[in-house]
Amino acid sequence: MSLFRTKSIEQSIADADEPGHQLKRTLSTFDLMILGVAVAVGAGIFSVGARAAGSYAGPAVTLSFVLAAITCALAIMCYAEFASTIPVAGSAYTYTYATAGELLAWIIGWDLILELLTAGAVIAKYWGIYLSNVFSLFNLDVPSTVSFLGLQLTWGPLLVVAVFTTLLVLGTELSARVNNVFTIIKVGIVLFVIVVGFMYVRPENYTPFIPESVPTSGAGGDAWTQSLFSFLSGAEPAQYGVLGILSGAALVFFAFIGFDVVATSAEEVRNPQKTLPRGIFGGLIIVTILYILVTLALTGMVSYRELAEADEASLATAFINVGAEWAAQVISVGILVGLTTVIMVLLLGLARVVFAMSRDGLLPRWLSHTTEHHRTPARVQIVSGVLVALLAGFTNVDVLEEMINIGTLSAFVLVSIGIVVLRRKRPDLPRAFRVPASPVVPILSAALCFWLMLNLTTLTWVRFAIWLAVGLAIYFLYGRQHSRLNHPELIAFERQREEQHRIEHERRVHQRGGHRHHGSP
Repeated sequence: MSLFRTKSIEQSIADADEPGHQLKRTLSTFDLMILGVAVAVGAGIFSVGARAAGSYAGPAVTLSFVLAAITCALAIMCYAEFASTIPVAGSAYTYTYATAGELLAWIIGWDLILELLTAGAVIAKYWGIYLSNVFSLFNLDVPSTVSFLGLQLTWGPLLVVAVFTTLLVLGTELSARVNNVFTIIKVGIVLFVIVVGFMYVRPENYTPFIPESVPTSGAGGDAWTQSLFSFLSGAEPAQYGVLGILSGAALVFFAFIGFDVVATSAEEVRNPQKTLPRGIFGGLIIVTILYILVTLALTGMVSYRELAEADEASLATAFINVGAEWAAQVISVGILVGLTTVIMVLLLGLARVVFAMSRDGLLPRWLSHTTEHHRTPARVQIVSGVLVALLAGFTNVDVLEEMINIGTLSAFVLVSIGIVVLRRKRPDLPRAFRVPASPVVPILSAALCFWLMLNLTTLTWVRFAIWLAVGLAIYFLYGRQHSRLNHPELIAFERQREEQHRIEHERRVHQRGGHRHHGSP
């Protein structure tokens, strides 16, 4: 009953073959690359860079993106080593269970649920907003809300979540094909915007590249909206300069979330030892190049001072300021297409994390059953879709945006440390990919991720602490007692029963085939 008991890697791999709880391996390297691009290239590429340039870093926002990309790449190296060593569902949760023990695994699984659930709800909400914008562009009068049981219901988020939940239930391979088409379209839109943007670039807008640091107006007045680092150290928050680049990196890191979601699909990947590292890094490289090109076009089109003065700075702001209002329409369509695939990948990741936790007994086991034909976790996929739809349709989820970042970064910290632990505990394991210069790189990854966490607001940390408290209560009241590590005898019994069901099913299928053959002319 130790809080830090670990689940062996051999047991995790064996559980992936458990009848009735199996997933189907259908994804290729290209599918994984597209998944990474799909989840990272959304509204953020059109808005978060502009906000970071205007409020934090100026033209040096490009360096903020590079720093965020390096931080993400270091953490993704650790994910790649784990995924090639333990190619099963669950991502950081599964890796932590094998290295740091059950309690920390539960905490990181709970953090991943926070990240994916809130991200799914936030993005679905924005999808509904941008759908209304697109209707307006084409002069279509379509109401964004409908009355339901006396409540005003935003129907757009419910529609997109319902469609992709259905696709994911029907099969990961089918969903990947649809995702690939949408992703290629939105990358084409982004490239078009970049090419047009560079036509309006004025070199003088890049000067000064790193603006002189100035105190943030009203700094220190509100402890809740300060970064935790500023609050604890007493340092006065500042715009621009080197600290502005770092603060900008903490903000734009939001644009890189989701690559850990790709690792949750490890159990559905063909030849995961090679495919996962290639797919994850390929997607990260494509996304980083797109972000750098967008920010160079953005800060070259207009001065960062104009972006700072805008109420809601975005890439559209820059095009409007240079007289290219038509591009704002293209951007609105691009955002809508971009958000569509983000929602699908987040729903996939959320279901796979809950699936892995329920298969281990930390959440109800009935959630981890997979369908006989498609071998998808239909139950947990539907439950996940309903929760995301309810949050997006009935609540104001805007305040949860930073919760996405802190959930992601906390997972990155534990995964990075986990590589060092696993290297010491199991040096014998075959590793198709190895993090170079270990333990230096994993420790550096953990330190950078924790630094970005410290740059999130104090209020975000308080909300995070409340979420963890709720999660710990669920673990001690349910998860700890129902963990399969508590009941090794049940594992053998369940496997024997599932095997009997499989044999009986094959016997019935064989009999039906024999009858048809016997009755045929």
